Amino acid sequence: MPGQQAQNPNEIANPQSGQLPQVKGPEMNDRDFLNDGLATCKLLTDNFNVAVREASHEQLHADMLQILTETHQSARDLFNLMFQNGWYKLEAEEQQKIQQAQQQFSGYSSQFPY
Repeated sequence: MPGQQAQNPNEIANPQSGQLPQVKGPEMNDRDFLNDGLATCKLLTDNFNVAVREASHEQLHADMLQILTETHQSARDLFNLMFQNGWYKLEAEEQQKIQQAQQQFSGYSSQFPY
């Protein structure tokens, strides 16, 4: 799903689809519902990650791990839908900064015990 460049040359976004009100009232529109769902999924995955890691009962661990996986997929689906509709924008990093980070962290691999 290729993004179109907006006015900011580092911004990765699709054009907004649908008619969103210029002045928003208290009612929720499609973007609001998707944004709320994505925020909820993010919160759930953060908390389920802790719960899965700390579960001592094997079946409880397995069940919560399945829920965590499904919740991560739901978050990804919501993100994709928002991005497709132009309601979620990303900013590309400069290539030089990416290369610096790659060089920095590639040196750490020599410190791994395995």
